Amino acid sequence: MLLPFFSIVVPTYNRPARLGACLSAFSRLDYPRDRFEVVVVDDGSPTPMDSVVEPFCSQLNVTLLHQQNAGPAAARNTGALKATGELIAFTDDDCMVSPDWLSGLAAHLIESPNAMVGGRSLNALPNNLYSTASQALIDYLYSYYSDPKKEMFFASNNIAMAKSNYLAVGGFDTSFPLAAAEDRELCDRWQQKGLLMKYASDVTIRHAHHLSLESFWRQHFGYGRGAFCFHQVRAQRNSQPIRIEPLKFYKDLLAYPLSREDVKSPWFVSVLFFLSQIATTSGFFWERSTHKNAA
Repeated sequence: MLLPFFSIVVPTYNRPARLGACLSAFSRLDYPRDRFEVVVVDDGSPTPMDSVVEPFCSQLNVTLLHQQNAGPAAARNTGALKATGELIAFTDDDCMVSPDWLSGLAAHLIESPNAMVGGRSLNALPNNLYSTASQALIDYLYSYYSDPKKEMFFASNNIAMAKSNYLAVGGFDTSFPLAAAEDRELCDRWQQKGLLMKYASDVTIRHAHHLSLESFWRQHFGYGRGAFCFHQVRAQRNSQPIRIEPLKFYKDLLAYPLSREDVKSPWFVSVLFFLSQIATTSGFFWERSTHKNAA
């Protein structure tokens, strides 16, 4: 059986070393070379990424696109429009896919052609407690939203779907300027169209997101800004007021690191969870005030 053809779309901005590691992982994929392409979208990096991509042109079918800085949502849409594959897979420039990544995605999409398949992200920096906390938060969200009564959510660094379905739902919402909540909004819209969400824990990437206390705060402040944009867009689309999660969501969130045997310094990570929620709340209300002032 001829395997489906994938287009792997990677948005990138000013992270040459990480992009190089990402492309190197693609070169180790066990998927036939003639059945996938890589589309890298340089989102207006100060120093173009040509010198990073060029060494891989002999190993991969890779295309480098350039656009003015418009955010990762716009970059992914640019890559998707250029993609020639029947299936599109998205990951980020600071991620390294496992060798069987495309094989796993293909198996799930052959079984469920109309699904968005979301894989599992592993922390590539276990000794960095800020990176550990950031990944553990994503793991908690995956666990929380796996309840059939709730809307499922997949991060955009490990998802794949049929290109036709991606275009039919309108791709990523480019009104999201940050790498924050644009993937959640796409998942929400995908499910509103009656399309399937399928979690594939066997499809893994390693996420190397270097964080410090300062960048951890900035990250979650940005998530708060994105959360406001998501809830606003969702409320407008559904003609409903903005909803927030119940108190139990936050209580379980703070307890989550303590239940994980694979998390180093779980009490400290729990404190970082608490800090993340302060940052997220601050970002949410900052964005809300900005919108009110603009109105």
